[in-house]
Order: sequence, then C-alpha cells, then structure tokens
Amino acid sequence: MASLDVVTVGSALIDHVYSLSNLPEPDGGAFVHDHTTTVGGVAANVGTGLDALDHDVGIVARLGEDATEEVETTLRTRGLDVTRVRSGTEESSYTLILRGPDGERMVVAGGQSVPRLRLDDTDREYLADADVVFTSAYAPDAVVAELVAARERGEIARLVFDLAGPLSELEGRGTTPDTIDRVLSVADLFVVGEVAARSYFGGAVADAVSALEHRSVPRAAVTRGDEGAVLLAGERTIDVPAQSVPIEDTTGAGDAFTAGLIHAWLLGGAPPADAGRFAAGVAALNCTAEGACGRLPDEASVRAFLAED
Repeated sequence: MASLDVVTVGSALIDHVYSLSNLPEPDGGAFVHDHTTTVGGVAANVGTGLDALDHDVGIVARLGEDATEEVETTLRTRGLDVTRVRSGTEESSYTLILRGPDGERMVVAGGQSVPRLRLDDTDREYLADADVVFTSAYAPDAVVAELVAARERGEIARLVFDLAGPLSELEGRGTTPDTIDRVLSVADLFVVGEVAARSYFGGAVADAVSALEHRSVPRAAVTRGDEGAVLLAGERTIDVPAQSVPIEDTTGAGDAFTAGLIHAWLLGGAPPADAGRFAAGVAALNCTAEGACGRLPDEASVRAFLAED
C-alpha cells in the first residue's frame, strides 16, 4: 500500500462514558444521568483528528476479542487504515469516563489488550513508510523503547510522543521513566499535559518548560487545559491561549490539540505561534460536542472559527 502521512501506535479501546450529577469527592457519590459507549484511546483519537484534517492515517493497536469488531469498524468508518490492528484472547482495554455537569471529567482505565501490544516485522515496515509516527506513554514500554531505537537509527522519519499520564498511572502498563528519558533525546515533538508534567518533571509548568529547554527538545508543548499551552521551539517559548467556546465535554481535548499541532507544525511547517493557535482551535471545537471525537473539525472549519476571533 502507499505510505501514510501518520501512523499512530498504542491505545484503541472502548470508552464507557457516564454523565453524572456531580464528580464525587472521596467517599462521596453521584447519580448517572446517561451512559454511552464509544471508541477512544489516545492513538485512536489523535489518528481520528488527523484524518479529519485530511491526512492518510493508519493505526497499530491490539484489541481483546470482545471489542475487536466494534473498534475496527468504528476506526475504519472514521477513515483510519486498520490493517495493523490485531486481537488477542484477553479482555480488551477500556476506560470509564466520568463526566460532570460542566464538562469536567475523570478517567479510569482497565483491561489488558493495550499492555500486551508488541511490534512485529510487518509493523516495522509499516512504520518505516510513514512521514510521522505518533505514540504515547500509554503504549507499552517495550513498544516505545523500540520506536525510540528505530528513530535513533533513522528507521522512522519523525517521532511524536505524548506523555499522556502521571507516572503512578503508567506503572506496570505504560512507558517507564527511563524510556521517557530516552524519548526526550530523539522526539521531534514532545507533548505533555500539566498533570503528567508535574509527575515527571516535578514542580509547576514553568519547571517542565525549563527542563525541556535544558534537554534541547526541538519542538514541545506543555498543555494547561483551559489556560492554553506553552510551546517550545528551540530556544523560544510561545504562550498559546485557549479558545473560548461553550463547553459540552472536555474529553479528548488534549488529543485534538496534539492532532492539530502535528498537522500545522510538523506536517504543515507553520510557525509555532500559528500552529499553536490552530491546534487550540481544533481542541476548542471538539469540546463543543460530547465524546473524545465529538466534533473533530476539518481545516476549513478551524480557519473559519479562528477568523471569527
């Protein structure tokens, strides 16, 4: 097959979304107003966002047999190439997404299919043909370590990594701190959210920015939810404000931002400030509908939205 613009590697799973009366405090409770299921996972969400932006996207993932048909069908419908999606006999990975009345949410993960993903020779050939390979810390450590080694050898063109969760959440199932250290030496774009940044780098966002500057990462983004993001481009830092929209659901906002950043900055070659503003527009529009991929826009929609600002 023809080479792809982007191949995402890692999590594709079932999201169980519960709309609650309130997000419960410890030892507290809440009432479920609505329950839906959809296909999510960082690799699936970022890939879907890039497909909406008119890129040819494939995904490498492992599913449990209980969810294979639903996940594959959904990803194929969204436009992703699923020829490198495989299944095992274990329970498929899933998330429980608890969403409060104002769009805020909590996420709890389970299942074993994502942690059991490993690459084979066909996957390696598939990845070598892509312009960009994306993965996250939710991918197994063995997989991320292999991608780092492949980038070091020049066997994959460009590598994007999202430190998607705090270290305590990754222990025993995702990328280890030692491998994250190695990622920082080769990643063409490193993305980290505020919670994960505090866990890995220690301190506040400013400490993460300082650490990334010290590591000489060529492109990086530290996202801060409704406070926007900070981009690092070589020795420059650029503050990116969040775009104001009526919030329906913040689930997947970070993944949408990452997709927009890959599209505009890495693949499109836009200046970092312009790329950041575009990515913020993608994230904002996705927050106006329910679900991690509720309203992932095409480029024209993002440009029209930004022109109104």
